[in-house]
This record gives sequence, structure tokens and C-alpha cells, in this order.
Amino acid sequence: MILRSVIMVVVVVGILSSASQALRFELQSGHTKCISEDIKSNSMTVGKYHVVNPNEAYPLPDSLKFAVRVTSPQGNSLHSAEKVETGQFAFTAAEDGDYMACFWAEDHSPQIIMTVDFDWRSGVQAKDWSNVAKKGQVDVMELELKKLYDTVTSIHEEMFYLREREEEMQALNQATTSKMFWLSFLSLFLCLSVAGIQFWHLKTFFEKKKLI
Repeated sequence: MILRSVIMVVVVVGILSSASQALRFELQSGHTKCISEDIKSNSMTVGKYHVVNPNEAYPLPDSLKFAVRVTSPQGNSLHSAEKVETGQFAFTAAEDGDYMACFWAEDHSPQIIMTVDFDWRSGVQAKDWSNVAKKGQVDVMELELKKLYDTVTSIHEEMFYLREREEEMQALNQATTSKMFWLSFLSLFLCLSVAGIQFWHLKTFFEKKKLI
């Protein structure tokens, strides 16, 4: 049982580690590229970005620069920079939701395509474990145990978060089902009422014509 738990933790750590790798994308001049990240409230998040120099033998030209802006789910600006080739940001999420990082470059003629490396990490992946080891002067085993503890804590919080989202979805489904039931009942009542009125009107018409 203990061995199975250890294997499960190692697998989860591997998944989280692989999910925190840097992202590389192409950015065209005159266009915008946005990347979203679902972050829980009170979670630490850090991001680093830079333009890949197509010719490392020469300095990066001024044309290969862009602007970046990071916003909260409510649209509040958390980080912004213009005409940069590299930068970074860090903040603690104040609310749950999708945080957006948008990159755009000025329009050029002819069009320029630049390659951007972007590393965005949140939660456990946002912690600088090398600094933790230096400050605490802990050995490798203690450091690994602390990493596993924080990872399990993060998974535990994620499970509660998903459970809350599931309860919200169930409540929404129940409310929608209830509304659909009453709407269907009202539609049926209106159809029967209209049919009854039409039947009464036709009966009255035929009686006046003395057809029945």
C-alpha cells in the first residue's frame, strides 16, 4: 500500500513537472498572440519570456521586439511592457479564473515573424527550490520531501477546487432542469388553453349558423 502511494506521488510529480515546460510560439508583426492559464486564488505564479535570436553571432535587431500585457479574469492589468525582447513577472492570484498573457508586435513591411520562448508556472512549479535549499540549508532528502509535501498539498487543494466546481455545475444543472420543467409545463398549458379557446370559438360559430 505504501509502495503504491509512493509510485502514485512520483507519477503525479512527473506529470506536474512535464506540464511546466516552456512554451515556444511564433509571433507575427501586426498580430496578437494570447495565452491563458487557469489559476486558483492565493496561488503564486511566475512567468519569463524572451525572443529567440535567429542569429546568435549578431545582436538582436530592434525590429524583433514586442509588447506584453498580463491581465486578471476581471481585466485588471498585472504586468505590462512595451518594446522589449525579454522580461518576467510574478504575482499572487487574487481570484480564481483564467489569467491572460497577450503578446503583440508592431506592424512591419515586409512582415516579420519572431520566435518567443514563454515559461509560465504557477503553484508548486512557481517556487524556486534552489533558493529554498540555499536559505534553509537542507539536504537533498529533506528538499525532496518538502517538494513532495507541497505537491500533495497542491493536489489536495486542487481536488477541493474541482469538487466545488462540480457542486456549482450540479446546482446549475438542477436549476436549469427545474426551469425547463416549468417552461415545458407552461408551454403545454398555453397550447391546451389555445386549443380549448379555438374549440369553443368553432362550437359557438357552428351553433350560430345552426349547423349543430
